[in-house]
Formats: sequence, C-alpha cells, structure tokens
Amino acid sequence: MVGKQRDAKILDCTIRDGGLVNGWDFSTEFVRELYQSLSRAGVDYMEIGYKNSPKLHHVPNAGPWAYLTEELIRSTIGEKTATKLSALVDIGRVDEHDIVPRSESFLDLIRVACYIKDVDKGIELAQTFHDLGYETSLNIMAVSHARENDLNEALEILNGSSIDVVYVVDSFGSLVQRDIEYLVAKFQKFAPKKTLGIHTHNNLQLAFANTLTGIDMGVVYLDSSVYGMGRAAGNCPTELLVGHLHNARYDVRPLLDIISRQFIPLRDKVEWGYTIPYAITGLLDEHPRTAMALRASAEKDEYLAFYEKLTTVETHGAHL
Repeated sequence: MVGKQRDAKILDCTIRDGGLVNGWDFSTEFVRELYQSLSRAGVDYMEIGYKNSPKLHHVPNAGPWAYLTEELIRSTIGEKTATKLSALVDIGRVDEHDIVPRSESFLDLIRVACYIKDVDKGIELAQTFHDLGYETSLNIMAVSHARENDLNEALEILNGSSIDVVYVVDSFGSLVQRDIEYLVAKFQKFAPKKTLGIHTHNNLQLAFANTLTGIDMGVVYLDSSVYGMGRAAGNCPTELLVGHLHNARYDVRPLLDIISRQFIPLRDKVEWGYTIPYAITGLLDEHPRTAMALRASAEKDEYLAFYEKLTTVETHGAHL
C-alpha cells in the first residue's frame, strides 16, 4: 500500500470545481497565493479553471477562471514551480483553435469531461490537445448512470487512444467502497494500458475514504480541493491527502495556514460541504442541482419535504 501511495499524484481542483460554488469569483491574489501554498505543500497539479470558450458557452456573471486565457494565467502565477497547471474543457464548449501549443502555454495538462455517449468526441478533442503537446485525461461523467455494455465498450475504445489518464468520476457523490472497487477493477480490465484517476464528491462523507480505496487498487491521479471546496457537497480535501500519503515531498502545513487565513472566511460567505439535502441526492444517486436550488431558497432546511418530493413515484420516476 505504501508503494502505491508514493506513486500517487494529487491534482487540486479548488479553483475549477470550487468555482462552481462562487461563480469563479476568485481574485488573482487568492489564486496566486493558493498556487504558492500548493507548491510548498508538494501538490503535483493545480487545476486553475476551465478552458471553455465564452462564444460557445456563456455563463452569466462568471469570473475569469471559467474562461482561462494565457495572459490571465501568466500574470497570476508569475514564476512556475514544480507544481504543474491543468485546465478542464467540456465537449461542445471549447473552440480548439483557442488552444495554443503547450510550448507557448503555462498549462501542462488539459482534461476533457464528457458523458458516456460522447466518448468518441472526447477522444477526438483530447487527441487535438495531445498533438499540441499537452498531457491529457478524459473524465467520464455520471459513471454511476452508465449502462454496463456502454461503459465496457467506451473503455475499450479509450484503451486504444492516446489519452494519458482515464478518470473514475463519482459525479453525484453516491458511490461507496464496493462501487469504487468494482469500477476501478472494470477500468483496469477494459483499459489496461491507461493510468487511472479518481474524482469524488462528499455527499455521503465518503470522498476521502473512496479516494483511499482507489489508491489501494492502484489509481494514481487523485482529485481533491482545499478544505473540500467544490460543487455542492464538495470534494476530497487536499489537506487530508497531503497529510495522509507517505511521500516526503508532501507537507500539510502550508495548506493549514491558507485554510485558516483564506478558506475559513470564504466559507462564511459561500456554502459548500456536507449538508442533508446533498446527502439525500447522494443516497438517491441524483444530480445535486435540486439540492443546490433548495439551499438557495427560503425552504433550505425543509429536509423531510425535500426527501418526500424526490421520492414520490411521479418525481422519482421522472429522474430515471
């Protein structure tokens, strides 16, 4: 187990996934300080935002980290350290002509997110980034809703692609240990040539535990966020991974420092992390959008009524 832990690579996605909480409204000073803290902590990658194109996907009032530019990245980061930079793109939301070659970019890794039905498109897009010199990954979203045969076929296709890393993604925070074990084994069987990654959400307070299960099975790339900041229930906390993994390059102290100075005050302004509505959507294997809407309403703490609404025959049937 210790050997597998030393092979692990932590990818912190606070700015990208956490941006789903606050509309990517981070100051350049905040992002710069986070990069420096992650660097001192020995974290391997920092995902600095989305590389989607605003002309193809417009989010009203979104901060700049939803639409990264090279100028923004360079002016924010300044001098790069050993901590690499990544960005995520969504199928149909990025103009590949907006992506410069890696030799001209501060980015090292571009990750492609898609649903199972669009895996062919995801591979094609990732190939474009591969040809430009980037490290690449493909994140299959909502894998808990994928049909068995569709997932097997997609993984076999991915196995023959140039993509470097394939991710097991718990989009709804609904997976438990046996699910992670089953999915990782499946990914290893049908895509044996690929390095695996894992992205977990904390709806059932299992993000850290599920990530550790992935490590035990040989998953290398571990998504996380500082203080768990991410959409809805949030992600596996970066500080827990850094403090737990047996690798001399990791040091949790810089993360504890920035959490106390930056994230505790931020948490008083915007909400993320485990709450009962997010637990309910996790238990029901549902997208957390309904829980997010509830938390933004006057009935935000009406947990029983929310549960009853989601589990009536009419409502639950509509989600299937």
